[in-house]
Amino acid sequence: MGLSFGTDLTGKVAVVTGAGGVLCGMFAKTLAEAGAKVAVLDLNEEAAGKVAEDIVAAGHTAKAYKANVLERESLEEVHAKVLAELGPCDVLVNGAGGNNPKAQTTKEYFEMGDIEADTISFFDLDPKGVEFVFNLNFLGTLLPTQIFAKDMIGREGCNILNVSSMNAFTPLTKIPAYSGAKAAVSNFTQWLAVHFSKAGIRVNAMAPGFFVTKQNEKLLFNEDGTATARTAKILAATPMGRFGEAEELNGTLLFLLNNEAAGFITGVVIPVDGGFSAYSGV
Repeated sequence: MGLSFGTDLTGKVAVVTGAGGVLCGMFAKTLAEAGAKVAVLDLNEEAAGKVAEDIVAAGHTAKAYKANVLERESLEEVHAKVLAELGPCDVLVNGAGGNNPKAQTTKEYFEMGDIEADTISFFDLDPKGVEFVFNLNFLGTLLPTQIFAKDMIGREGCNILNVSSMNAFTPLTKIPAYSGAKAAVSNFTQWLAVHFSKAGIRVNAMAPGFFVTKQNEKLLFNEDGTATARTAKILAATPMGRFGEAEELNGTLLFLLNNEAAGFITGVVIPVDGGFSAYSGV
C-alpha cells in the first residue's frame, strides 16, 4: 500500500533531521515516496546512510548527511551540500530529539528518605543532563530552522513540521527535562507560525503518543521481551489499548504538508495518540 495518501511533493526538497531513527527514518521514506528529494540528516552517519540507501533502492532520490543539530557550523556545512546536490529546502521536518538518563528520576514519586537513598531523586538531577535534553529538543529545532528556512523566504508552498510529544500536553513521570523541552517545541511551533505567516511559510507540529523506538524500548520492555510496569500504565491510559505503529503517523505528516488540503492551517499541534490525551482515567 502506498504511503503518500495523494500528497504530491514532486520537485520539492525535504530535509529531515534525526532521520537515522525509527520514526524520522520512516518520515524520510514517506516523503520520498510522495516525490520529494530527501536530505537524510543524522548525527549517526551510518544510520542516515542506511535510510538513504533504502530510499534509493526503492527508486527515489535521497542523500545522507552527518549533521549535529546543536552546532550551527555543522548545519551550515550540510546546508551548502544540500543546496549543491539537491536544491533549496521546501520542507523541513525537525525530528531530532530525545531524552538522557542524566535528566530523569529513578522513581515516579518522591518519598521520604530518597535524598539519602541510592536513587536519583529530583534533587539529584544533573544540570548538565537537563541542559543537554532541553538543548537537543529545543535548540535542535531552532537551529535547523534558522539555517534551512532561509531557503523558503519568498517561495510559495514551503512548510516546517516540528515533532512534539504527548509530554508537551501532560508531563510524564520521571522525565521532567524531556517533557519541558517538548512543551517548548509546541510553543515555538506557534511562535514560528505567527512569525513566518507574512512570508508564506506554514509551521505545524505533530505530537506522537506512544510508539516503540530505539530510544524508549528499554523503558517499555524487559530484556526477555516482556512488558514493563510502565508499559502496563501506558496501555491502560490509552483507550485504543496498544502502541502506535510508525506508519500511523504518515497521514498527519502528509496532511500537514499538503498545501491543498491544509493550506489555511498553521500553528497547530496534532496529537496522534490513540486517545491518550482525551482520557481522564475513569
